[in-house]
Amino acid sequence: MTKDVSPKPRTPRGVQSIETGGAILMALAQAGGSLKLRDLAEKLDMAAAQLHPYLVSFRNISMVEQTETGQYQLGPFALHLGLTRLNNQNAYRETIRRLPALAEDLGLMVTVSVWGLHGPTIVYLQESEARIHSNVTLGGGYMVTATATGKVFAAFMPAQQTEPMIRAELEGRVAQLYAIPEVSENAFRAEVSTIRQKGYAITRDLPIPGVSAIAAPVFDHTGTVQLVVTLIGPSNFIDVSETGSSLAQLRRFTGDLSHDLGHIASA
Repeated sequence: MTKDVSPKPRTPRGVQSIETGGAILMALAQAGGSLKLRDLAEKLDMAAAQLHPYLVSFRNISMVEQTETGQYQLGPFALHLGLTRLNNQNAYRETIRRLPALAEDLGLMVTVSVWGLHGPTIVYLQESEARIHSNVTLGGGYMVTATATGKVFAAFMPAQQTEPMIRAELEGRVAQLYAIPEVSENAFRAEVSTIRQKGYAITRDLPIPGVSAIAAPVFDHTGTVQLVVTLIGPSNFIDVSETGSSLAQLRRFTGDLSHDLGHIASA
């Protein structure tokens, strides 16, 4: 038996001081305001004497500034970098670029939806090998009160935008896309409240029997929902448990995307 002696790929070597500086800037960004030297050092688990030279260098290039009280916060150069990033970002483009890997990994249908004139609207659809019988189509819509996607929009979008559609559905003034039982308003409101706390929605065999879904939002730097990503599959195929890999991968996907769009969850 021949032993495999092929060289293993090496992890590219970085510059430790730059990575440490990045951690310092991230801590200041997550703080959401100015910090005293000792408080910043404590957040980073660094000695104040070790941290101070970094802050001096960052002040020299206006990446960090000191307030009148001597506290530290991000400076003008950090603002310019952020604005440049914002001008070049596009939530839809970034989502579509990353989506095929997620769909292939899970073997599920994945949809991307935005809030349109008629509520949740599908703007991108990635098919899968696990075919399902449904009317999920590009340009089609989701009911707010009966789908995982709609409930996520209801949980995270401003009520003045979602409430007219919710009321119309609850009062039966909208043609139902699916043959579903009457939605209980109390149950719907309670579920939306839970979704807001958890950060995702799961539907089992609803609104289509035999089809289940998991949906999660993507936020931008202002905390506004830009779109909702939804996994859809046959109920006997998709793992909709709260400890399952499907939910974990979706949340990792939407969390990383939100982070890259400037969203700071702790803020």
